[in-house]
Amino acid sequence: MTYLAKPRLHHPSLTPNALGYTRRDYEGSVSTLCAGCGHDSISSAIIQACYELDLPPHRLAKLSGIGCSSKTPDYFLGNSHGFNTVHGRMPSVLTGANMANRELIYLGVSGDGDSASIGFGQFAHAIRRGVNMTYIVENNGVYGLTKGQFSATSDKGSKSKKGVVNHDSAIDLVSVALQLGATFVARSFSGDKAQLVPLIKAALSHKGAAFIDTISPCVQFNNHSGSTKSYDYVREHNESVNKLDMVLARQPINVDYAPGSTVQVTQHDGSVLSLHKLAEHYDPTDRIAAMGYLAQRQAAGEIVTGLLYVDPAAHDLHEALDTVDVPLNSLTEKELTPGQAALDRINAGLR
Repeated sequence: MTYLAKPRLHHPSLTPNALGYTRRDYEGSVSTLCAGCGHDSISSAIIQACYELDLPPHRLAKLSGIGCSSKTPDYFLGNSHGFNTVHGRMPSVLTGANMANRELIYLGVSGDGDSASIGFGQFAHAIRRGVNMTYIVENNGVYGLTKGQFSATSDKGSKSKKGVVNHDSAIDLVSVALQLGATFVARSFSGDKAQLVPLIKAALSHKGAAFIDTISPCVQFNNHSGSTKSYDYVREHNESVNKLDMVLARQPINVDYAPGSTVQVTQHDGSVLSLHKLAEHYDPTDRIAAMGYLAQRQAAGEIVTGLLYVDPAAHDLHEALDTVDVPLNSLTEKELTPGQAALDRINAGLR
């Protein structure tokens, strides 16, 4: 019944935040994604983070590209600014919007196909320039809209739904973000709200390029044995006389484990996902150590989650370019055209 609009009425017992908004005020349209999709859990985490941060919805700008993940901005922050770009071009549009109006809070939502393939160059330059944004990749390792082909983040040796083995090395966007100079880098799991919500809150509060790689399993095309990003669905005990496609609703898989520990998460199809949460003594301000730790745990077959790196003294693109404090889109003709006297002073200073 996803074509039905959400009712505008709120339950009278919903708790408002400091601005008087309830959690419902940060929601969007009804999701049209497959039931049980990890992307919906990420949308819910974004809603909860913005609600807990007491952010005015009109101060947020959400941007996306193309793909299942890039549909999700329609499902959260319905009262915020939004722009759905073409495939892979979200970072450059977000950069332009940020340069025009620095007073908004920018949230870019993308997928592994959108950011690690056609938009890889766009991703790289937005990160290295230090655009003040929260960049979330909803990483499921497949092209869900085109029936489950391997994406650039699919692990080498993993199998597709049809049993095809991936022989290409995976692009680890977290490692790339660290190398490119991102000042906030994290990885999480869509089923771990206790970890994901605080990470999103921290990223939204960070000044500079904040990147969160979120493993978000595809229930339709990456839920089989042999997948390294499986989650929540398998066709079992189905005697079919027709070739049909139907996705049944399942309960989401949630995990809660202590820092410094490793947990084995068993999916509904029997496959196991190994998650390692950073220890409390881990130093997230050491970029080089973070890169080495990631490589070490990856060699052991583990997926490291948590806040991997943060620069507490980070700067953004506006500081690098020394732009004026007011939004550029609010400058008047008088300020943009100061006259011949000002031009003469500039020319004299260049002689």
